[in-house]
Amino acid sequence: MPTVVPILRIFDYAKAIEFYVDWLGFAVDWADRPAEAPAYLQVSMAGVVLNLSEHHGDCCPGARVRVLDFADLASYHRQLLAKNYRYNRPGLHTPAWDGNALEMEVIDPFGNRLTFTELSPKKVVAQP
Repeated sequence: MPTVVPILRIFDYAKAIEFYVDWLGFAVDWADRPAEAPAYLQVSMAGVVLNLSEHHGDCCPGARVRVLDFADLASYHRQLLAKNYRYNRPGLHTPAWDGNALEMEVIDPFGNRLTFTELSPKKVVAQP
C-alpha cells in the first residue's frame, strides 16, 4: 500500500518548530529553507509523518489530521501538559462514537488540527 503524507500549511518556520518539535515532540527529518523563499519540511514522530509548507499553492490552512492507534495517549497528554506550552492546553476525553477510546485534539498556530486517538487504552480517563 502506498504511504500517505499530509501537507499542512504553515506561515512561520520558527512557530512551526516551536509547536511541532519543541512541544509535540516531532523530529525534523529534513527541511528545504532557501534564502528569501518559503520553507518546506518534513517532521515525524512514532510513525506519523507530516509535511509542513509555507508555499501558497500547496494547501490551505485549517486542515484536520487524525492520528489513529496512538499508543499510551494519556501518558503523552500528561507530558504535553507538563511542558506548559502557553498557547495550547488540550483536554483528553472519551469520544461519543467509542466509549473505549481516548482522544486529544491540538490546534497548531496556523489553524490546522491534529486529533490523536487511542482506540483501546488500558484505562479510560475523562478530563475536561
